[in-house]
Amino acid sequence: MESKPLNRRIFLSRIGAGATALAVATSGLGILSEAANAQTDSLLRVKPKKTGFRFTPIKATTKDDVILPKGFKYDVVAAYGDIINPKKDTFGYNNDFTLYFPIKASNRGLLWVNHEYTNPLYVEGEKVNDKYTPAQIEKLLYNQGGSIIEVYYDKREGKWKMDATSKYARRISGLTRFKLTGPAKGEKAVGGSINVQGTFANCSGGKTLWNTVLSCEENFEDTSKNAGLNPTHYGWVIEVDPFDPNFQVRKHTALGRFNHENASMGLAKDQRVVVYMGDDKKDACVYKFVSKGKYKPEMGKANSRLLEKGTLYVADFKKGKWIPLTIDAVKEAAAGKPDLLQKFQTQGDVVTNCHEAAILLGGTPTDRPEDVEISPFDNTIYIAHTNNDKHGNLHGHITRFIEKNSDHGATEFEYEIFAAGGRQSGFSAPDNLTFDSNANLWTVTDISSSSLNKDAWRSFGNNGVFVIPTVGNDKGVALQFASAPIEAEFTGPCFTPDEKTLFLSVQHPGEETEDLSTPTSTWPHRKGEKMPRPGVIAITGFNF
Repeated sequence: MESKPLNRRIFLSRIGAGATALAVATSGLGILSEAANAQTDSLLRVKPKKTGFRFTPIKATTKDDVILPKGFKYDVVAAYGDIINPKKDTFGYNNDFTLYFPIKASNRGLLWVNHEYTNPLYVEGEKVNDKYTPAQIEKLLYNQGGSIIEVYYDKREGKWKMDATSKYARRISGLTRFKLTGPAKGEKAVGGSINVQGTFANCSGGKTLWNTVLSCEENFEDTSKNAGLNPTHYGWVIEVDPFDPNFQVRKHTALGRFNHENASMGLAKDQRVVVYMGDDKKDACVYKFVSKGKYKPEMGKANSRLLEKGTLYVADFKKGKWIPLTIDAVKEAAAGKPDLLQKFQTQGDVVTNCHEAAILLGGTPTDRPEDVEISPFDNTIYIAHTNNDKHGNLHGHITRFIEKNSDHGATEFEYEIFAAGGRQSGFSAPDNLTFDSNANLWTVTDISSSSLNKDAWRSFGNNGVFVIPTVGNDKGVALQFASAPIEAEFTGPCFTPDEKTLFLSVQHPGEETEDLSTPTSTWPHRKGEKMPRPGVIAITGFNF
């Protein structure tokens, strides 16, 4: 009998109803028990399980492997170049964000995986006379974007595998045609375009309340230049339905154009959709989008239209206010500055040149705001600020936003430093975030491969995964759960609904390699080859 995708309504009914269920379903958090869902109070929308999550933390290491605590193991589910479907499409390069969609509960599902950038040493080859050939450009674009793969747990062998016969598996890449939505669609700011070519530089992302993927275009500048593409067509948040190839893939310009890291979706108290986002560069801002219309579960994927109209805000940390990025406000701030008045004439101009508009209106420059996630336990917002050596913040920190009246639609907030990187905490450069049902915040780290194990980063070993409790006596204390291969970073942590498996990307192992014959890493250590391959792993052994 053929397995069918787990219907969204059925899925929500299994984890409870209302805002709590929606928060759980979009946070990447596993399914909580009915008893846990029932325990709510004025502070916590969902009380964490009391069973606790126990493991013996590992120590920093420089080993060329994925190192885990005793009792845990990993399976390589897919790696660069693997065939993913009967059409012979292949898994892209430098995988990042992962998002699991159940087909048969937690044992079989679709996995969306971002592909952020390539390495000419292994993919497209070096330029010829400072230019790429058409064939090289095709490789450059094809190996970025995203992969939809079908994965399942093989009980006989006790391991996770990819099903290369899947009818769902496909690639969304720099060659795929997209439509634009929102205020920049057809505007002069994007060259009058309504449809554009491809997505690339895909970093992190999020899940919508209607069960589609939001994937974020981050450092798009080099690829767009090398491929001869209009850079204003990139730097957006895209939307894809992993189950339905007939769902028109789209870029939502109302969410702004910048170096997007991720997109975390929640609901305001009045049922408007809210999306929190970070701009991953030094001295960049934190944003949120609030839809004009209200979310209606019975509308299903038609709710996608909510991402086409609304208000984009930037955070002013000093005043604790969300500043609306409107054309009227920008024109007022640009008064007496002819160049700016010429640049900003429509709302399409504002969203296309988002960072400049944000700074003009008083948005706070911060230290590389990467992943932004909503806690399903208390509705607060956690933001990973990776680092900023321009201001001496070498190790980064995680901030926590508290919206006024615990309402995502609020225009005022307070914030605090939840955890700071450094020798005292054992981690440096926090990046992607997720939660488990014990109210632990999981973070991966992104120390640049050129800095690992030297100078100010000598004590941290390779990049890793850390578990940080958000409640209880150990609140804010980081415990190392995993260590990455040489010169790699972990990205995109995502639990299955039953929390028995954690999917995790291993990105750019051996990134500092200069000679193919002497790679600095050989992970995933495939028999008969030395080539390091970015890949996705499934970690098992959890007992929440």
